[in-house]
Amino acid sequence: MPSLGADMEAGTLVEWLKNPGDAVHRGDIVAVVETDKGAIEVEIFMDGTMGKQLVVPETKVPVGTPLAIIVGTAEEMPQAPRHEEKVPPPSAIVVPAKGIAAVTKGLRISPAARKLAVERGLSFDALTGSGPEGAIVLGDVEKALATGGQTPPAVIPRARGLDMDKMRRAIAAAMAKSKREIPHYYLATNIDVSRAQDWLTQTNTTREPDARLLMATLTLKAVALALRKYPKFNGFYDQLRGFTAADCIHIGTAIAIRGGGLISPAIHDCDKLSLDEMMVKLRDLVARAREGRLRSSELTDPTITVSSLGERGVESLYGIIYPPQVAIVGLGKVTSQPVAIGQKIEVRPVMTATLAADHRVTDGHLGSRFLNEVVALLQEPGEL
Repeated sequence: MPSLGADMEAGTLVEWLKNPGDAVHRGDIVAVVETDKGAIEVEIFMDGTMGKQLVVPETKVPVGTPLAIIVGTAEEMPQAPRHEEKVPPPSAIVVPAKGIAAVTKGLRISPAARKLAVERGLSFDALTGSGPEGAIVLGDVEKALATGGQTPPAVIPRARGLDMDKMRRAIAAAMAKSKREIPHYYLATNIDVSRAQDWLTQTNTTREPDARLLMATLTLKAVALALRKYPKFNGFYDQLRGFTAADCIHIGTAIAIRGGGLISPAIHDCDKLSLDEMMVKLRDLVARAREGRLRSSELTDPTITVSSLGERGVESLYGIIYPPQVAIVGLGKVTSQPVAIGQKIEVRPVMTATLAADHRVTDGHLGSRFLNEVVALLQEPGEL
């Protein structure tokens, strides 16, 4: 069971997406787990073969509990019992007696699949199972819906596995811990974004709507490049080891969930992405976050968070650091403000950028240099 946040202690296995004997490759989604922040797709980080599954769906287990055995290569599959000897004793693994699927009207169907089918008004008779022993899993229901399943008008689909009350409690616990334990300091600066806006307008003129860039791509890339120069804002802090700089720049992007709640999954390697690549990843991440289809690595990997409430009309945002990260950048909406240009006063588009950082790792002097680097990078948008 992966740890999907400093406040997570346990998770519930919703369903398996791979069966024993299936080949798996790095990046494959093998299971879905549910946490207080929603249902998360669990990735595999090695090539091999799915061996014995140690936890069955609808089981809540602590973070770190082994969920399954992955055999290194297909050729090793006959030797699976040898690998099973290394599994922790049964007392460390909670396995209920009800098995992988519940029986409903003669069909074997996982609880998650049954729930979605009922919510969407889909008959069980119309479903074909692809799970173990022909069990119907969540993917089978989703496939049926995509190929003709109808939703009753009275039913409003919601993001998979999201419980807003649980999410709010999880956010509250994490933020309370942050304010209790992290000595925050705050800085703010105004950024003249006239060059960035002009460059975006010119760049987007000849593009189709779905290929146009947003200001968010420029700000994310500017923050990422600034972190190369000031790596002390990109990493983690714990009481035993102190600060550890991250090897990569994975920016957690705060996304508002419809109906309430906030989640900050990572866009990986932001400093290495082109602006077009950044836009594609941002659109994809927002869509999947609101559908409840995030991957485990997207929640475990953020090395810093960027939060923007500009689209909500907010001019300034002073964030709370999400531990064990050590900084969060806040971005407000673009407003028209008088700016001194030489001996003249001109009205320019201005955006307020803020930094909340951990005083155990950095100070205001370094923080101001970091923010100034972001400002400088946004003055040359074509170079991002």
